[in-house]
Amino acid sequence: MTKVTSAEHAAAQIPDNATLTVSSSSALGCPDLVLKALGERFDAKGHPTNLTSIHPIAAGDMYGVKGVDHIAKDGLLARILGGSYPSGPSSKPMPEIWRMVVENRVAAYNVPSGILFDMTREAAANRPGVLTKVGMDTFVDPVREGCAMNDRGAEAAIVKRVEFDGDTWLHFPNIVPNVAILRATTADEHGNLTYEHEGAYLGGLEQAICVRNHGGLVIAQVSQVTKRGSLRPHDVRVPGHLVDLVVIDPDQKQTCETPYDPAISGHVMRPWDSFAHAEPGVEKVIARRAAMELKPGMTANLGFGISAMVPRILLEEGHPDAVTWAVEQGAVGGVPLTGFAFGCASNADAFVPSPQQFIYFQGGGFDVSFLSFLEVDVEGNVNVSKLGKKPYLTAGCGGFVDITSGAKKIVFSGWFEAGAQIALSAQGIEVKTPGKFTKMVEAVEHVTFSGARARKLGQEVLYITERCVMRLGDTGLIATEIMPGIDPVRDIVEASGGRVTLAEDAITLPLSLLADAPMGWGQ
Repeated sequence: MTKVTSAEHAAAQIPDNATLTVSSSSALGCPDLVLKALGERFDAKGHPTNLTSIHPIAAGDMYGVKGVDHIAKDGLLARILGGSYPSGPSSKPMPEIWRMVVENRVAAYNVPSGILFDMTREAAANRPGVLTKVGMDTFVDPVREGCAMNDRGAEAAIVKRVEFDGDTWLHFPNIVPNVAILRATTADEHGNLTYEHEGAYLGGLEQAICVRNHGGLVIAQVSQVTKRGSLRPHDVRVPGHLVDLVVIDPDQKQTCETPYDPAISGHVMRPWDSFAHAEPGVEKVIARRAAMELKPGMTANLGFGISAMVPRILLEEGHPDAVTWAVEQGAVGGVPLTGFAFGCASNADAFVPSPQQFIYFQGGGFDVSFLSFLEVDVEGNVNVSKLGKKPYLTAGCGGFVDITSGAKKIVFSGWFEAGAQIALSAQGIEVKTPGKFTKMVEAVEHVTFSGARARKLGQEVLYITERCVMRLGDTGLIATEIMPGIDPVRDIVEASGGRVTLAEDAITLPLSLLADAPMGWGQ
């Protein structure tokens, strides 16, 4: 008996009051056709209603794959827990899910991606929820927002502080899903799933096991179906006994704005000279200084923004594989991609399921993490997860909190000021016109990273900007390295309103950071 069915029939099997778990990372692995059918069924029939939807990483983007926006409807969606949410530029309309959040029309939570995968595993094994240190003293902690994104979320807490074995922990009780919506490349007639054209495995296996263990419904979207017995067993990532229904979408995209790139799925290896280098400019200078924190043989985690340029610096320097990169979607090694393909990598050594990648991150097994910031405050706290005026310009925390909670060393990169006119030459960086506002604030809008906890744990923390390198000291932010051409008093101390102090032994960074030629990394 075939498990293949239409998206419409699959959506019709989802009952009122269901709790969904959706495997996706923006457009990467997004089961968009099934989500579209679910939204259309609600429009036509008024069912299902009162759904809870769990997204360990975001479902959908703002560039053609709607994802969660298909089900962002009053009456259909009652509660959502997301590691991240669709995000994009202010020139595009606000996604409907964000509109529901800011208008308090859905109980919404931003939960670190690793914790959501942990919750899946614990619910699958019928253990009593997640006990973790991840997120202590950040917005995840109930002493702050407790992950709630709006008033409706705050009315129903999903996390609490508990005492266990003489220590304080965060406890996330189980939220048990009874429907899983996954995506793969190929299914056979029994429902065995392979991921040969995907850029990541994400967490589909764990999500399917969790739902199956609780007697629920597992729906898989694929691009093609083959005869049972024709798939190589070692290639099957989700076995068919866990899958109830299979929906075919031959047009599903590999990732955002990408129908299919064989280098992303590891079917071909790109020559190193086929990758573009970082574009000249101030952000490249920042990325170059960040790259100076690397040594051959290191394993480094990488985040979005300026930090994503660091691998391109090593490419230009002639050391493309000196460092092993690891991203939360699961790629290990190779070159992490930027722009629309962020979260994927070309020339990867391996693809690790996201839940296992987060175990590695939470335990702090890597050498250094390169991340970006929206704003930093006098305590060294960092915000990347909330912008009240333009909420959808940020995706939320994603794996940021999981990664920073256990990292031995963290390198944050960003702009010191917003909107400043900067002149860059081989002789230095000059601030022609001050910015609209400093990113060095008195108190961040959202604590995604806790400076106080970092000091307690002894983490090494750097903040790299176009003007200086700051370190997290006992008394706050201390500028220890000055970019060539920058006036330390005017452009750093006064521009920050005195929130950044100068180290007595502050040095001037080398002009090689500004040169057109490679800077000589590793020499």
